Amino acid sequence: MIRSNLDDINERISKACRKKGIERNEVILVAVCKTFPVSSNLDAINAGQFDFGENKIQELVRKKSYLYLSGMKKTRWHMIGHLQTNKAKQAAVNADMFHCLDSVKLASKLNEECGKIGKKLQVLIQINSSDEESKSGIKPGELNLFLKELKQFTDLKISGLMSIGAFNENPEDSRPEFRLMRELFDVAAKHNGGNIGIKYLSMGMSNDFEVAIEEGANIVRIGTAIFGIREK
Repeated sequence: MIRSNLDDINERISKACRKKGIERNEVILVAVCKTFPVSSNLDAINAGQFDFGENKIQELVRKKSYLYLSGMKKTRWHMIGHLQTNKAKQAAVNADMFHCLDSVKLASKLNEECGKIGKKLQVLIQINSSDEESKSGIKPGELNLFLKELKQFTDLKISGLMSIGAFNENPEDSRPEFRLMRELFDVAAKHNGGNIGIKYLSMGMSNDFEVAIEEGANIVRIGTAIFGIREK
């Protein structure tokens, strides 16, 4: 099932890329494997998928360690959930990209932990683009100031923006939010220099990733359409 699902998703991504006028390899597919067993990761790897996303750092560490010890060393791990500062060390050591940076306090702690191990961690700034109180992320109007504050953290590579958009039954209803994110991406890119190099826009999930790509996403995070419905 996972192989056929990945084939279908990759074909849909390719179609969206052609519509956008870009190459398929310009969009990274992150398979969101939260709550699924590591056997699902193995099935995905055997189908050619190597980028995985987790919401909880403990799950990321557990699965990454198991797969690494099993000889699966090509995987890339994306931390896509809220992170408490006391888990910053685990993220600094184990994540290849952190998608949810939303405070100077967290940036400082991640920078400190990266400095200890000589690592430059790629991070994305999370934007609360839907203005929902239940979601993390900075407000769009805070982006310029936040970027200026992040310039001091030289062991972090500020590589782009991320949002978890509002869920819409009709993917077209997500388009205005994605357009806002693209506009913010262009604003952020004006800060490039030093530890800031804006090149990734992470948005779009199982129900709306094609529209997200059309509006400029080059990282999409897809779980249900690959692994199935999660048990509650």
